[in-house]
Amino acid sequence: MTKITRRKLMQTAGVAAAALPLLGRTAFAEDKVKVGFIFLGPIGDYGWTWAHNKGRLALESALGDKVETVYVENVPEDASATPIIRDLANQGCKLIFTTSYGYMDQTIEVAKEFPDVMFEHCTGFKRADNVATYNSKFHEGRAVLGTIAGKMSKTGTLGYLGSFKVPEVVLGVNSFALAAQKQNPDAKVKLVMIDSWFDPPKEAAATETLVNLGCDVVTTHTDSPGPLQILEQRGLYGFGQGADMSAFAPNAHLTAIEDIWGPYYIERAQAIVDGTWKSADTWDGMKEGTVVISPYNPVVPEDVQKMADEIQAGYKDGTYDIFTGPIYDQDGTLKVKDGEVMTLEQLATIDWFVKGVESAA
Repeated sequence: MTKITRRKLMQTAGVAAAALPLLGRTAFAEDKVKVGFIFLGPIGDYGWTWAHNKGRLALESALGDKVETVYVENVPEDASATPIIRDLANQGCKLIFTTSYGYMDQTIEVAKEFPDVMFEHCTGFKRADNVATYNSKFHEGRAVLGTIAGKMSKTGTLGYLGSFKVPEVVLGVNSFALAAQKQNPDAKVKLVMIDSWFDPPKEAAATETLVNLGCDVVTTHTDSPGPLQILEQRGLYGFGQGADMSAFAPNAHLTAIEDIWGPYYIERAQAIVDGTWKSADTWDGMKEGTVVISPYNPVVPEDVQKMADEIQAGYKDGTYDIFTGPIYDQDGTLKVKDGEVMTLEQLATIDWFVKGVESAA
C-alpha cells in the first residue's frame, strides 16, 4: 500500500498573507508517469474533494507501478492557483487534473508554458491541444432528488443551497425544481447562494435561513455535510452532495448524488502511459456510471423509490430527460417549446432559472 505523506507550507514573514495549501505527495520512481491533482477543498470534506481523491486512489490501485500521484488540497480559485499548478508541472507531472470550475483560466495559462504536459480541467469549457475538459451530468441526479423532494415535502417549499451562479449549479437547481414540480405543480424552490464551494459554517447558516423560510427538504451544491447536520437537528430531510453522507445525518439523509471519478482518471492516465492521450470534452452521467444514487433512506416510501428508480433507468436508456419542454423561466417566458429537448450545448451554458425558483438571499 502506498503511503501518502503531506507537508504543510505555512506562512512565513514577508512571503504571503495566507497559508499555502497542504501538499500531499508520494515518492517517485523515474520510470513512472507522474499524475498531479489540484483540489478545491480538503480530501476529508466527505463531499466533492473526497470523491475526487477517491478517484485518485482508484487510479493508483488500478495502474500500480505505472503511475505515482501528487495532490495539492485547499487551493483557492484565484490567481494563487497558477503557481501551484505550475509547480506540479515543474515537478515532472505529465498529466495534471484541476478539479474545479474556477481553475479554468489558470489551467490554460500554465498549459501554454508546458506544451508537453497534458492537463484535464473539471467542469470547464476552455480547451487546447494539451488541455481536455471533463464533467459529470449532475443534473440527472438532481432530477432524482427533486422527484423524491416533490413527493415527500409537506409544505411544498423546498430549499436549495448553491455555491456560485455558474452553469453546473444553475443546471442542478433547474433540474431539481422541474422534477419536484412534476410531482407537485405548486412546489417552490427557495435558493441561497453562498459564493463558496466549501465553507461549513456558512453552509450551516444558509441552511438555517432556508429552514426558517419554511423549507422542509433541502438539497445542496456545496461540499460539506454541515447542512445535513442542521436538518438532522431540525427533524427535516435533505440529500448528500458528491458522496453518501448518511453517516453524518442518518435520519435526515434521504439519498445522495455520488460522483464516481475513478474510471475516468484510470482511462486518461492509461492513455498517457500508452501515448494515445488526446484533448477532448467528456460529459458523462448515469449511463456511464459517473453519476450514482446512494441507497435510499428507509423513510422514502416504496412507491417514491420506484419512481426514482424509473428516472435513473430512463437516463440510462435515453428515454427520460427532465429538460423537455414546455419550460418557463422565472418571469414566465417560454424558454423551451412543448416537446423540445434542450441540447447539451444549451445545458452547458445555461444562465437562467426556471419558474418556481425564488431567491431567498
